[in-house]
Amino acid sequence: MARNPFDLSGKIALVTGANSGLGLGMAKALARAGADVIIWGRREDRNAHAVEELRAYGGRVAQRVVDVANERDVVEGFAATVGEFGRVDCVIVNAGVANITPFIEMTGSVWHDLLAVNLHGAFYTCREAARHMTKRAEAGDPGGSIILNGSLAIFAGVPGMEHYATAKGGLNSMSKGLAVELASQGIRVNVICPGYFASDLGDEESPMAAALLQSIPVGRIGRVDDLEGIVVYLASDLSSYHTGDTITIDGGIMAKCF
Repeated sequence: MARNPFDLSGKIALVTGANSGLGLGMAKALARAGADVIIWGRREDRNAHAVEELRAYGGRVAQRVVDVANERDVVEGFAATVGEFGRVDCVIVNAGVANITPFIEMTGSVWHDLLAVNLHGAFYTCREAARHMTKRAEAGDPGGSIILNGSLAIFAGVPGMEHYATAKGGLNSMSKGLAVELASQGIRVNVICPGYFASDLGDEESPMAAALLQSIPVGRIGRVDDLEGIVVYLASDLSSYHTGDTITIDGGIMAKCF
């Protein structure tokens, strides 16, 4: 029987901010498809609980307490991951925070604290992933997938979230340069932009969900498992020619005019 091209058996995947919400959902998708998974998160208790959930899929699972805003944490964490698993084939840059603050009330600390995680932390993670994958390519083992979790805020204004949009827009721009710079090593870089999803930040019954529902052509709020297909595809070898893209998974929100 022909091998399922979406089978990730033998692949090693790292997901940041993966002890809950969309990050955990992405980690589950990879584990269900056969990948060995490493999760990073700032809370060891939540990391441990997530690991137990992921072990149900039968692959190797590990966790590490990493604050991506701390460059040393990221450098040491990536080195430890490679030391334990031997390689990393896919990195999902998901760790992030969100808050709403009216722009004229936004302090420098509010601005910089969010960018420290959402932008600088993503830079550290992408850089370490690129270093590892480039080194592998130079040794004759090219390939790898870097997936950044973006936002619809890249495309449209969200009042009170200018700092968040700045971070996500920066990631999107960085991804284009990385896609071009790393392509010769077989490393691809893409951005996924989820719409409104039921997660730790809000569920299908929340007032925000009710307000947004009218704007979603599909007629429902996104569920975490709606991201499984795109995550597994981008982690798989089927996406070897797919790089430099920004993909919306939003139920049609960005396609809607009226």
